[in-house]
Amino acid sequence: MEQRRFFFTSESVGEGHPDKLCDQVSDAILDACLKDDPQSRVACETFASTSLVLIGGEITTKTFVDFQRIVREVAKDIGYTDPAYGLDYQSMAVLDMIHNQSPDISQGVSGAGLEEYKGMQGAGDQGMMFGYACNETDELMPLPITLAHKLLLKATALRKSKAIKWLRPDAKSQVTVEYEGRKPIRIDAVVISHQHDNGVPYNEIKSTVVDHIIKPILEPTGLLDKDTKCYINPTGRFVVGGPFGDTGLTGRKIIVDTYGGMGRHGGGAFSGKDPTKVDRSAAYMARYVAKNIVAAGLAERCEVELAYAIGVPFPVSVMVDAFGGAVVSEKSIEEAIKKVFDLSPAGIIKTLDLRRPIYRKTATYGHFGRAEFPWERTDKADELKKNVN
Repeated sequence: MEQRRFFFTSESVGEGHPDKLCDQVSDAILDACLKDDPQSRVACETFASTSLVLIGGEITTKTFVDFQRIVREVAKDIGYTDPAYGLDYQSMAVLDMIHNQSPDISQGVSGAGLEEYKGMQGAGDQGMMFGYACNETDELMPLPITLAHKLLLKATALRKSKAIKWLRPDAKSQVTVEYEGRKPIRIDAVVISHQHDNGVPYNEIKSTVVDHIIKPILEPTGLLDKDTKCYINPTGRFVVGGPFGDTGLTGRKIIVDTYGGMGRHGGGAFSGKDPTKVDRSAAYMARYVAKNIVAAGLAERCEVELAYAIGVPFPVSVMVDAFGGAVVSEKSIEEAIKKVFDLSPAGIIKTLDLRRPIYRKTATYGHFGRAEFPWERTDKADELKKNVN
């Protein structure tokens, strides 16, 4: 195994980041549709700017959804409760440009497309989806993205509890880990940019963030040392933020949502899409498969690619890459996957129970590495081991 030293960096963004605001709105609307109509077809996009949230896309559902109320509730929950933040849940404009799903897409998903696939649920789009897992953390996730998320979870808890009264909703983090071979050996650099009230001295911001956010999260890893660099609000000021500082859009944080850049990405965003969209559901399934491969001890790290064609009720390809570290052949693992997992679009939805309103929670701090979600189970590890040659 190669033992060279290298640095790897991943970032996360807080729930008040303008793109994450949009992801949460889109997924909250999806949840509202699925709550009373699990067969809802949803592809909801959100755009946010100063004092404005615009929702659009395609939704076909049998239930009534109060879009205005949902958008305002999400903004309020995040903390956009003051016009000084550039977005206030009470006074902002909410524009609704939603329409029904295309009938051309619908017939392929519903099994009413080509004669050979009649009656079988097809994929909602073409494309490739990747899942990744590694043994760097208990969550079987890469360490840099895991730590970046935990820093912002801590910051959010301190902001919402008013323990740090001058924190505002927008925030970003970044963690650089030094590796020797595939082993993390130290944290080289930490970046936190957090929006704050006007008039707070920079030295107070820096010392508070280091003492109350960085140290409590990173010191227990044992990877901080005297050479670790901390960059706190590197421009010196972060008062203007949220949709006032930068426009937001659903689906612009796909690397934050997945593995922090470690492992490939098929390019499809997740938020606002119901589980017939394989961009989302098959990416969850690929993670489920990859995590079980690592949990089974078949590889220390693993990437799984699934690919689909719109309207076709099975994957057109399945690929495993264990980066030279598989204990059996990758072909053998691929064959075992096909025996153990139902990779059809309908099978994925059934296996992971995806027609439930669980998606708002996924829209912040990563879709993977969190035990609350069904694609994080490792219940197929033993079965995989039995089926490899």
